[in-house]
Amino acid sequence: MQLRGLIVDDSDAFITSASRLLESQGVEIVGTATSCVEALELAAASSPDLALVDVELGEEDGLALAKELSSRFPTTRVIVISTYDRDQMQGLIAAGSAIGFLPKSRLSGDAVRALFEGDQRSAR
Repeated sequence: MQLRGLIVDDSDAFITSASRLLESQGVEIVGTATSCVEALELAAASSPDLALVDVELGEEDGLALAKELSSRFPTTRVIVISTYDRDQMQGLIAAGSAIGFLPKSRLSGDAVRALFEGDQRSAR
């Protein structure tokens, strides 16, 4: 099954490189957003399997967006991403609604699928 993903980040350069990387590794990117409003509109229009959401979206709160996406679109799994490492983010992520966390430096199609498939198994 090919995953369909949405990338939400305030860096156009990151969005471009992450999209290329994930597409080359079998994750179809159905949309990219740089703001919370744009992300919610795209999620409604494209019904992605997963959303990769940066913790820091400029002036906006990526963790609040992750919670909103999970609430409004229960079939979309949210993975929080950041330049910070897991140890620095653990407390914030544990309290959130995301299925997992990936440091941007470890982003890959395999890492995304592993989190997604792990969540799918636990939901059964």
